[in-house]
Amino acid sequence: MNTVLRALTVSVAALALVAIDGTAWAQGKGKDKDPKEQRDAKETKGGQGDGKEKKAKKAKHENGKSLVGDKIKQNGKHKFHQHGKHSAFVNVSNGKIAGVSVTHADKGAVPVKKYKSKQKMADASPDGIQRVSMILAQAEYLGSTWIGYAYIDDWGDEVIYWFEYDLILDGDTGAIEYVPVY
Repeated sequence: MNTVLRALTVSVAALALVAIDGTAWAQGKGKDKDPKEQRDAKETKGGQGDGKEKKAKKAKHENGKSLVGDKIKQNGKHKFHQHGKHSAFVNVSNGKIAGVSVTHADKGAVPVKKYKSKQKMADASPDGIQRVSMILAQAEYLGSTWIGYAYIDDWGDEVIYWFEYDLILDGDTGAIEYVPVY
C-alpha cells in the first residue's frame, strides 16, 4: 500500500511540474514580445535606443568618504575616483557634498542615480550576506542613513559611492530606496 501511494504521489508531482513548465516549451526565445518590443530591444543592445535605462549586472560598493578624503574641506569640484574610462567628481560646498557627477572619457557625461539606505553598504560582503556574529554592536549606529551616488560602467556593473547622511548637503532629496541586487 505504501509503495503504491508513494508512486502515485511522485507521478502527480512530476505531472504538475510538466504542466506548470509547459508554457516555456511552447514558445521560443523572445517570442512572447510583440514586434515593436523586439525592435526596441535590438536597438538598445547596439548602444542606440529610445532612452531606456540599462540594468546593472552587479553592484560595486565604494566608501565615498574615504575616497574624497581631505578634499571635503575645499569648496569646488574635485576628481575623487577613476574607474576604467569613468571619472567621478564630487561637488563640495562648505564642507558638504552638493552632488556627484561622472564623465566617460569617450562619451561625456554619464547619468547618476541617488540612493538611500539604512545599511552600511560600502562594507558589505560581495554576495551581500554578512554573519550577524561578525558585526560589532558598538560599530553600528542604528539611526544612520547612507546616501549613494551610482552609475553603470562599461561592463554593466553598477558602481555606487556611499556617504553618510551628515556629509550630504541636500540630504535624501531625490534619493530612491536602495534594494540590493543578488
